[in-house]
Amino acid sequence: MGDQPTFALHIDQNKYLSMDAREVHAILTISSSGGVVTENLVTEAAEVIIVDTSGSMSGGKIREARQAAATAVRTLRDGVHFAVIAGTETAKMVYPGGGHLIRATPATREEAQRAIARLTAHGGTAVGEWLKLAGHLLSGHPDAIRHALMMTDGQNNERAELFDSVLRAWSGKFVCDALGVGDDWVPAELRKVAEAMLGSFDFVRNQADLSEFFRRLTQASMSKTVAELLLRIWTPQTAKLKFVKQVSPTLLDLTGKRADVNPLTGDYPTGSWGAEEREYHLCVEVPQGRIGQEIRAGWVKLVRPDTHEVVASGNVLAQWTDDLAQSTQINRKVAHYTGQAELHDLIQDGLSARAAGDVDTATARLAKARELAASSGREDTARLLEKVVEVDPATGTARLRRNVDKADEIELDTGSVRTSRLRKNGEGS
Repeated sequence: MGDQPTFALHIDQNKYLSMDAREVHAILTISSSGGVVTENLVTEAAEVIIVDTSGSMSGGKIREARQAAATAVRTLRDGVHFAVIAGTETAKMVYPGGGHLIRATPATREEAQRAIARLTAHGGTAVGEWLKLAGHLLSGHPDAIRHALMMTDGQNNERAELFDSVLRAWSGKFVCDALGVGDDWVPAELRKVAEAMLGSFDFVRNQADLSEFFRRLTQASMSKTVAELLLRIWTPQTAKLKFVKQVSPTLLDLTGKRADVNPLTGDYPTGSWGAEEREYHLCVEVPQGRIGQEIRAGWVKLVRPDTHEVVASGNVLAQWTDDLAQSTQINRKVAHYTGQAELHDLIQDGLSARAAGDVDTATARLAKARELAASSGREDTARLLEKVVEVDPATGTARLRRNVDKADEIELDTGSVRTSRLRKNGEGS
């Protein structure tokens, strides 16, 4: 087993509420340190590499995909159990065969690369089938850090309800990072995968970069030392937990993933951890209190699911006051991440309206997003928004650009889930 990391939980909030306020907001910063995987202290891990080999992958794409999959195999640590899947309208195990994972050694990595070199492009796309096979293979290693890395260049051909049922069935069983290549895939489909499987999804704009993406994501997976941690949140009987969201490094809504511990307590999955820092936004609705009264609006614990060991904990507080200076002060971190979530929603609403032909809504949302991106230090997002919506500097009038590069639109869509951190001086980073 790897050297276990230590966890710290820090809570940022303004606990003071005016007499008519009902919502308590807090940002939970969870950081883990130590737990570095070394040669002598190896964490048990299981990895499945999924390559889209449908007909649209022909030519240069399949060559880049073969190179990327081979790069991922070379990046695996000795001793990690792994497999490679080729995805079409079915899922086929390319290596090792026999319906089980195999340990990575110099010999098995070499064999896997030879099998990958034979991949050809044909057939359709059924992402649910690919994830289902990955899930079955990974479930043979219940104590391992289980991870799948998947790439696709096309639209999923499965019926939506079938795809959704696969995501529901395997949600929380392993983490999956997904990559979209080219400009013919649908970000909403990979976003669903990322949300269900607590992973990331990203856009590989230039297919020549696919190997580097595979290397980086495999390396990140290899650095994980804890398979799963739960956010265990207690709220008082009269309160209601409105939402729990990961807000950094990416936006991920965990609210619907609650597993009840008892009527007042719920567990929320966070996936696997290495040495890293993440931030979560908690909102609790509380009943009216008396001036000066202080309550615990939430009790947060970070828990190992197998042993129920609490590795970090903290309190979310609420105190009623008639001092306006106290109650109207918004915590800087809460304000920053509320703005980041608003930016994401504006971009998503704007792009949806644009796709539906609702020019007025699309223009209003995307122009506001552009303004917010610029003011919150998200220069990369502001630049992408400028390619979709232009603002007349003289009149301030916004209008949608006519000929938008599909790749620019996909980059804006996928990038909207990434957030910037709050810099020490209070600006986004």
